[in-house]
Amino acid sequence: MTQSAAAQKPPATPRRLDPEDAQIALAEVQERLRRQQLVADLVHRQEEGDAKATLVEDLVHRQHEAELKTLLDGLHPADIAFILESLPKDERQAIWKLVSPEHDADVLLEVEDWVRESLIEAMDRQDLVAATGNMDADELADLAPDLPPDVVAEVQKGLTEEERAQLLEAMGYPEDSVGAIMDFEMVRVREDVTLEVVLRYLRRLHELPDHTDQIFVVDRQDKLQGILPLSRLLVSEPETEVRAVMNADFLTLNPLDSDADAAGAFERYDLVSAPVMDDQGRLIGRVTIADVVDVMREDSQEQALSRAGLQEEDIFAPVTTALRNRAPWLLLNLCTAATASFVASRFEGTVSHIVILAFLMSIVAGIGGNSGNQTMTLIIRALAMGRITGRNLWQLVKRELFVTLLVGLCGSLVAALFAWVISRSLSIALVMMAAMICNMLVGASVGVLVPMVRARFGKDPAMGSSVLLTFATDSLGFFIFLGLATIFLL
Repeated sequence: MTQSAAAQKPPATPRRLDPEDAQIALAEVQERLRRQQLVADLVHRQEEGDAKATLVEDLVHRQHEAELKTLLDGLHPADIAFILESLPKDERQAIWKLVSPEHDADVLLEVEDWVRESLIEAMDRQDLVAATGNMDADELADLAPDLPPDVVAEVQKGLTEEERAQLLEAMGYPEDSVGAIMDFEMVRVREDVTLEVVLRYLRRLHELPDHTDQIFVVDRQDKLQGILPLSRLLVSEPETEVRAVMNADFLTLNPLDSDADAAGAFERYDLVSAPVMDDQGRLIGRVTIADVVDVMREDSQEQALSRAGLQEEDIFAPVTTALRNRAPWLLLNLCTAATASFVASRFEGTVSHIVILAFLMSIVAGIGGNSGNQTMTLIIRALAMGRITGRNLWQLVKRELFVTLLVGLCGSLVAALFAWVISRSLSIALVMMAAMICNMLVGASVGVLVPMVRARFGKDPAMGSSVLLTFATDSLGFFIFLGLATIFLL
């Protein structure tokens, strides 16, 4: 009877997770919101107090809400987070109210910080407590800075002593440290038990912690003795003791290590998880590949924004907020551009005698900037990976200058030919060639020095680096080109 029923049961259709699904869902959400707004506008055009029109608006509004809720209930929390990040604040909060309460915690953990703040604003105290009440200590520590203090205090009351201690410990570590991203869910065993005992213990668990690829072997003081890979556990004889098959050569992290350093270790050694030990050698947590991927993504986004002199912002934020974020570096860029123009104006006589120089000098400045940008990108990447040290710095500088010189020689020949074709002057072509090589060397030097100096003083090497590079290659590019033209052409 049971076998027959099982045979007649249709096979389950696997759900394919695809980032494109979130984009399709976003388009559907935007379309339903647009229709809802159209109905509201039509009703408002009716005579005031028209009960029939108001009833129609209410019915249509409820229908759209039901459709939106059905759509959201079928999405992964990460896809819901994507949709919320892609909507203006008012629409975002309207959609947030339709999200199922069982997804609230996961969505709050998935969204960017600037979106999370607006979502928390739209929630009352009871909803916040319900959403965060079942979070793990490490997850709650991530949200704690954005939550009202009374909500954090209320949630702490429902934690066990161990969980409360873990929460306070996680909140005490610096934001960009391993301690801030580690979690406390892990499987520990003793070294003097057999693998059969370990297997029985695992079967008693409701489920294994996410990304469990190894079991941590500890003594009675929780000092880490080794690791037992699950793959070795499954293929070894059950009567074997843990100490006989455990791996005593393993990588460990300290809670005060940089999360970027931990990400580099995961990338270098192809890790799925790594134990976190305190200074006494006790196992206090672990870092998983899921945590590391988030760190890599955030670092990549921060570097991309920093190079343009920006900080993370809500793309739908008020204009005043965007101005505060963008104006300082744009004003600095304006000053650097004005300086470059001032340098060019000092050679007005040269340009007035040889007008073709006005068209060629932008090429010199642009090529120098592009060359420096290539060097700067490589240096910033190498700094992030920890590949630059005091011993190899000078060797790296010489290599970059030599590569730039070779590229400059090749490129300057093409530029010189172009200058000769449009000017029919060999002297202008030679000046163009020399100026381009010199400015490319300037760009390469600045591309190495600016990130290195900022890193030396503990600053973000990418922050505003492109602005400073543009200032150097434009100002010095004009000075070199027009200076050489003044000396050799007049």
